[in-house]
Amino acid sequence: MAFQKIKNALGFGTEEKALTLTDPDALSLFGVLPTASGVSIGPGNAMRVPAVACAVGLISETIGALPVKLYERNTKTALTDHPAYRLVHDRANPWTSAARIREQLTLDALLHGAGHAQVIRTGDGTPYELHRLEPGRVQADKEWDGEPFYRVTTDTGQVRLSYRDVLRIEAIDGGVSPILLGREAIALALTFEQHISRSLKNGTRISGTISYPGELKPETKVNLLKDWTYVHSGENTGLPALLDNGANFTPMAMTLADAEFAENRLEQIREIARVFRIPAPMVGELSRATWSNLEQLNRQFLQSTLKPWLIDWVDAYSQCLLTEQEDREAYFEAVTDDLLTTDTAARATAYGQYRSMGALTANEVRAGLNLPPKDGGDTLDNPHITTPENRSKDKAA
Repeated sequence: MAFQKIKNALGFGTEEKALTLTDPDALSLFGVLPTASGVSIGPGNAMRVPAVACAVGLISETIGALPVKLYERNTKTALTDHPAYRLVHDRANPWTSAARIREQLTLDALLHGAGHAQVIRTGDGTPYELHRLEPGRVQADKEWDGEPFYRVTTDTGQVRLSYRDVLRIEAIDGGVSPILLGREAIALALTFEQHISRSLKNGTRISGTISYPGELKPETKVNLLKDWTYVHSGENTGLPALLDNGANFTPMAMTLADAEFAENRLEQIREIARVFRIPAPMVGELSRATWSNLEQLNRQFLQSTLKPWLIDWVDAYSQCLLTEQEDREAYFEAVTDDLLTTDTAARATAYGQYRSMGALTANEVRAGLNLPPKDGGDTLDNPHITTPENRSKDKAA
C-alpha cells in the first residue's frame, strides 16, 4: 500500500497532478521532513533533542503510570471480574503490562502520529489480550459510509481488521505527530546544538588578556602564560591575581551576540514545550519557574497535556473492549489523584472537610492515605459533632 501511495503521488496510474521529486510534499512520503534551516527531521534525530526526549518521555510514561479502572456507572463500583479490567489495569498480555502498552502506544502516537494494538479475542468474542502493532504495518482506511477499518501487514500478507479489533490512539490534530507539527522548532534546536559543538571543537575562547607597558621576549611570554595557568586553574580558579611591572588583566565579557544565542536556545525549549502542550518548567526550562507552583504545574499538565490523551484512551478502550450494552452500564476512568497530591497539611485539611460534610467515610480517607480499613469506618457521620454514644444508638436503630 505504501508503494501504491507513492505511485499515485508521483502520477503513475492516475489522472491527478503528479508531484515532482523536488516537491516538499513528495519528500514527506519517504519520511523526510525538510525545514527552512535545511535539517530534515524524523523521529530518530528529533529524539536527540533533549527537550523533545523529555516531553515525549514525560507524556508517555505518565500516561502509562496512571492506573485505569472499569466502573459501574450507577454505583462507581470497580468491576474487577470483567475481562477488560485485567487488560487495562493488570496485564495486556503475558509479556506486557497494561501500563507498558499504554506507554508504548502513546509513544508511537507522539513519534508517528498514531499507535495501535490488536484485540485478541476468545471464541465467544471476549477480549483476551492486547498486542501492539508496529506503526509502519498499520494503514487506516474507511468504508463508503465512513466506518473505519485497518489493513495490517503481517509476515504472511495483509489482513483486514474491524475498527472494534484495533485499539487506536491518535496524536493531536487527527493523527498528526507533534514531531511533524514542530519540525521547524526542533530543527532550529538541532542547528543550535551543532553550531555550539562546532564552535567548541574548532574555535577558541579566551577568558581575558594580560597587557604589559613594554615589549616582552617570546620565551618570557611563554613562561608568563604557564605560570598564570598553573596559579589560576583547577582548584585555584577564582583566586586574586598579583601583577607587577605595570601589567594589567582585562577579562573578556560575554558579548551581545553570545547573550542572544543563549536566549534563543532557551526560546527553542519553550517552543518545543508549546508543540507538546507541556508547561516549559516540566521540560527543564526553569528561568521563569518558582518553587511554590508545583501543584499548579501538575494541574496545568493534567488539564492541558494529559486530558486529551486520557479521553482518547478511555474512548478506545470502550470501543474495543465493551459491547454496546456494557458501554451503557460501565465506563473506564484513569485515576489521576497522584498528579494532584498536595502537601501533608493541605491534604489533612481537605480530608477533614470532606469528612465533616459527609462526602467521605473514615475508610475512604484511610484508603486515600494507603492505610487498611478499620471496623465501623464505613459511616458518613460527622466525627466532630457525633459522639460515640450517638453512633451506637444509630447502629442499634
